[in-house]
Amino acid sequence: MNFKLNLITASLLMATAPAWAADFAVGNANTENLNQEKYQCKRCTSTQGYSGNVNVSAGYIDSDDVHAANAFGTDQDGFVTSLSGDIEYQDEHGYQARVQAHQLGFENSTANISVGQKGLFNVDADYALITTYQSGDAQSNLYYDDGLMTPDVPYVFELSQQREKVGIGADFKQDFYQAYVRFDSEDKTGYKSSSLVSPGPINFGQRVDSTTDSFTAGAALTGDNWLTELSYFGSQYKNNTDNLSLPTEYDVYAATPDNQAHQVSLSGQYQLDRTVMSGRFIVGRMIQDDDLIQVAGNPIQNWDGEVDTTDANFRITSMLNNRLRLGGSYDYSNRENNSSVFEFQQYNFDSVSGTFKENVATDIERSTFKVNASYRIASGYRLQAGYDRKDIERTYSEREQTNEDSLWAKLSIRAIDNFTIDLKAGHSNRGGSEYQATELTSSEENSLMRKYYLADRERNEVELRVSHTPLDWLSIDLTGRYAKDDYDDTVIGLTESEDYSYDINLNMQLTKQFSAYGFAGQQWINSAQAGSQSYSSPDWYADIEDKFINLGAGVSYGGLMEDKLTLGADYLFSNSSSDTYVTADGTSPYGDYYSYNHSASLYANYALSDDMALKLTYSYERYYDTDDAQMTPDQVPGMVTLGELNHNYNAHQIMLNFSYVL
Repeated sequence: MNFKLNLITASLLMATAPAWAADFAVGNANTENLNQEKYQCKRCTSTQGYSGNVNVSAGYIDSDDVHAANAFGTDQDGFVTSLSGDIEYQDEHGYQARVQAHQLGFENSTANISVGQKGLFNVDADYALITTYQSGDAQSNLYYDDGLMTPDVPYVFELSQQREKVGIGADFKQDFYQAYVRFDSEDKTGYKSSSLVSPGPINFGQRVDSTTDSFTAGAALTGDNWLTELSYFGSQYKNNTDNLSLPTEYDVYAATPDNQAHQVSLSGQYQLDRTVMSGRFIVGRMIQDDDLIQVAGNPIQNWDGEVDTTDANFRITSMLNNRLRLGGSYDYSNRENNSSVFEFQQYNFDSVSGTFKENVATDIERSTFKVNASYRIASGYRLQAGYDRKDIERTYSEREQTNEDSLWAKLSIRAIDNFTIDLKAGHSNRGGSEYQATELTSSEENSLMRKYYLADRERNEVELRVSHTPLDWLSIDLTGRYAKDDYDDTVIGLTESEDYSYDINLNMQLTKQFSAYGFAGQQWINSAQAGSQSYSSPDWYADIEDKFINLGAGVSYGGLMEDKLTLGADYLFSNSSSDTYVTADGTSPYGDYYSYNHSASLYANYALSDDMALKLTYSYERYYDTDDAQMTPDQVPGMVTLGELNHNYNAHQIMLNFSYVL
């Protein structure tokens, strides 16, 4: 192993010195005339017994849009309460227990309980409730009732999904080996947007009700300069909803099928002097054996869906001397689809075509090679460089092989007082095999079209990071990025993409009691694409401009009322927009999207005593978005949508928190 020469190492070296060397061992120190009271550790406190804190919150929420719950943690309107805390217990024998909770009582909350003996074993249980809200007034003309969608007058429902997860795990350590086991179960419920194309274009709220169970177990061995681990991971997905039917048609929408996945992994690491090698080998299988529904005819029973996966990686890094470090890695991934192949009738939007085509079992194989070097030019100056090669092979694809070569370099400067500078640049080029328009893949597509992830591409990118502390009370962090992708050989498809951004962070400790921070960031993504309605040369073009901005600031002032009161404020503004301009006979905007958000909070924290405190917080959110792609159910004849899901609201939350320190 490579150890730095510190005081401990120096002491060990002195212990092996000749017999005439002075003995500076701590046990031989003369402490007779030393006043030891002056050298007592002020921060060394006993960890035995109970420690931690308990927080009880109560307050009021005023909001007329359920989307505000994503920020406030609960969709309850009016009086709300929650419980949080972090309590730990430890005795003189090393036995310990810990209970953690965050916003219990809200629709976004977590809890954890763990017990064990330090350095020997530990058992823990987890609980998490995660809820995301899209809209509280979605509309649908199809009423869901036990797998049957019945046409009805538009009714309003909440478009949201909730995940409730519980888990229990244990780990054991003894000398040079350890073992662990864990089980988790997650229930997912709610509604998500979905659509049908038959008997007509219809959007509806699809019911979500599923359970995912996962199990993990493993064992590890550790030596002086090596370690190895063998582990297993398995998961099983169970969909508690059935295929959807209409009163006049059976099985018009297939439910997500039940499935399971299994993985076995063997990994290890070995250190030889100043060289470290590590590797991992994983084999897995994904299985799906549910019935399949067809466009017409009888369903296929006991679908034999099976995908075998193999993943492996190897990494090595070596310090050749105090200036030069070399490294390299190899990653391999193979996805072999061994699923059944059947003939399925084809669907032409409003009718069955009568033709048959087999499903394609696609295999994907990936290999990635990386080599890199790091060289310390001088004190405070380090240069890094590397070369990456990625090869991908896809069966039954328009382009079966793609390869990408990347070169990058990074210069790090630490020699300038109060400055840290990192400059990184990279260039990559992607090519591949010849395009083949086969009957299995792209007979219905334009032969000039190039999918962006398969097309030839040249990318150039640069990134600059600067950290500066011009004053003792001020620090500044700046990051700038620029990347450009050119698809010069693409006639129809994505032809160009440009992505650039910056981030600035300021932190100020103006006085002992007064601190402030601020940040700003913007990003622009511009892309251009060409299309064709005639399945020949391009006859229309689109320019897409995406813009994002984030601004924030905050202040905190303490020391008031005999150091008992602290006042603070935080503010955040975010804005995003997407503008699309289509050029055919003329140039016109198309399907724009725009949103912005103002979030602010004011708080006052008052210490009632050394153990108790009160905190009063007021939070405000102003949210607005609009999407031209959304429309009312009667806006386009024959099309049924979920209505306008845009948001435009003001929401308020006021909370009083009582905390007690054990």
